Amino acid sequence: MATHDSRATDEAQPEWAPEIAELEERERLAEQMGGAEKVERQHHFGKLTIRERIDLMADPDSFHELGKTAGVATYDDEGNLVHLAPSNFVFGTAEVDGRPVILSGDDFTVRGGSADASIIGKRVASESLASELRLPHVRLVDGMGGGGSVKTIEMAGRTYIPELRGWETIVEHLSVAPSVSLALGSVAGIGAARIATSHYSLIVRDTAQMMIAGPALVSQAALGDVSKEELGHADIHTANGAIDDAVDSEAEAFDRVEQFLSYLPTNVDQLPPRESIGDPTDRTDERLASIVPREPRQAYDMRGILTAVVDVDSFFEIGANWGTSIIGGFARIDGWPVAVFAEDPRIYGGGWTADSCRKLIRLCDLASTFHLPIVHFEDCPGFVIGKQSEEDATIRHGSAALAALGQANVPFACVIVRKAFGVAGAANKKPGATSFRYAWPSGDWGSLPLEGGIEVAYKADLAEADDPEAMLADITERLNRVRSPHRSAEFYEVEEIIDPRHTRAMLCEWANLVQHSIKPGPPAFGFRP
Repeated sequence: MATHDSRATDEAQPEWAPEIAELEERERLAEQMGGAEKVERQHHFGKLTIRERIDLMADPDSFHELGKTAGVATYDDEGNLVHLAPSNFVFGTAEVDGRPVILSGDDFTVRGGSADASIIGKRVASESLASELRLPHVRLVDGMGGGGSVKTIEMAGRTYIPELRGWETIVEHLSVAPSVSLALGSVAGIGAARIATSHYSLIVRDTAQMMIAGPALVSQAALGDVSKEELGHADIHTANGAIDDAVDSEAEAFDRVEQFLSYLPTNVDQLPPRESIGDPTDRTDERLASIVPREPRQAYDMRGILTAVVDVDSFFEIGANWGTSIIGGFARIDGWPVAVFAEDPRIYGGGWTADSCRKLIRLCDLASTFHLPIVHFEDCPGFVIGKQSEEDATIRHGSAALAALGQANVPFACVIVRKAFGVAGAANKKPGATSFRYAWPSGDWGSLPLEGGIEVAYKADLAEADDPEAMLADITERLNRVRSPHRSAEFYEVEEIIDPRHTRAMLCEWANLVQHSIKPGPPAFGFRP
């Protein structure tokens, strides 16, 4: 008697085949984003789609999307799916350079990223997962970033009181794990706030802009007719510090994100990863013995000193276009990640401005949050003085910078390259701590520079002298004989005078030594954007 083998039927037609087919169709529709026309428009303006961006940002085959089929569906009279307009926010887990992250981004092809095409739960979930899983979050922002449009009011049938839903999670995450935001299109409103509320932000020059409100609203407020470039071009916001850096392409932006994250731990409960590239610790550079001019007013290349001392090709500058009298960023010393800052003698002689102090505060807080030792290459004539500096409240911002340096609970070392004068010059030592200091023979310090200070200190004597110029020359010669840094070393006012060519070896020894004192864990106070 013949028997029926039900397994053949099961293998040919799975029990849930219709539902699986519907899932595949919904995923196919989601991958179409806003449709071919909108995708082409995105490419026309020199921008990638969100899915192309994710493919470039994430390691190959590492992106696992969550909520892919969320959106607005339409059905026929029998309840069959006709179309699915996907949510304009895509997110999931991914790997960047082999490390797990949360990766999210706006889909500008669907209603320009505005709230009337978003599923707010997806955006909140991305932030919550990053915080709860203690993972870095990389945001690819394009458009309103989930903000509302006027059409939202008509669709909802009501207006609404503004609410920053999930904002507390975004802020909380700043003290948990690295947060990076990229401006990849015309970003406004809440999207702009999301860019600014991060540890590191980038904008793509010429294809992206950032603004509080767009040209139409500015015009309606009788504030003039301006273009989106005039409001939000990269040059504006990288010069005022609202965005850290600008790049020329999206591919370059993704590369810089990978570099930035490589210096930091996955979260505050870990220490930054060491990445040795075999650069000898005893490597010397003969140029360092001659790079500082004897003439104190003559400038030189401070970045050349940084790159000669830290591990080869490891200096990662942050915020190069604002607060420019201070150079800041990350580097590696014998493989260990550190935060580095230095005065630039080519800008205001290296004097601290209000903006450079704000930049230094941000770097110190970032280093403190993620356990990066801080190294200062100092050539500081003090705060920049004058009417503009007083109007900019430089002394307040400078005092805050010194407080941030003192509050940073990480090891600190200073290489005094040349000048260390006034209140700002005191940043050669971390307040309240025993810090390592190495002074070059070119070191020159005091409450104020001799040049200019002599006329003030000896004003009465010079006024009564028969030959003021001769007296000034005589006083200058006497004081120059005692301004040698070796005189300070005699009184242990500076710990060590070193041959500039030995700076790398000294700092490599320091970097390996201080690693034993660094403890992971949450920062003493929350990171503020």
